[in-house]
Amino acid sequence: MADVLIREMELADIRGVMTVEAASFTTPWTEAIFRQEITENKYAHYYVMELADKIVGYVGMWIVHDDAQITNIAILPDFRGKKLGETLFRFSLQKAVRLGVTRLSLEVRVTNIIAQRMYRKFGLVPGGLRKQYYTDNNEDALVMWVNLT
Repeated sequence: MADVLIREMELADIRGVMTVEAASFTTPWTEAIFRQEITENKYAHYYVMELADKIVGYVGMWIVHDDAQITNIAILPDFRGKKLGETLFRFSLQKAVRLGVTRLSLEVRVTNIIAQRMYRKFGLVPGGLRKQYYTDNNEDALVMWVNLT
């Protein structure tokens, strides 16, 4: 979509991010967590996706040395199925590479086949399982990795 803007998350964005968060996750992060991530965590990199001045998605990652971990990525339900998730994930991979990352990982619910399919498009492969990772229903998380070099 031509009108999509991806930019660094600011404190003023937290309200819009919370809307995406609440619509996307059964155990959403709090405003305080996002505030701490973008003001105090030197490893955190968070970006929002805007469409017509509305936050429709966001992505966060921690970068430690040459490793990146996607902490969360979400698109508002009404905007899913339009390749916005792919656009946002591609942006995060490109940003990670520019910041010197050589390996990226994330956790995804074992039942979230749509997300797993998207991650595979970018070369991520399963690397393990985190048993009962999700606290809302004790669902396992599939760990996925990709080498970026």
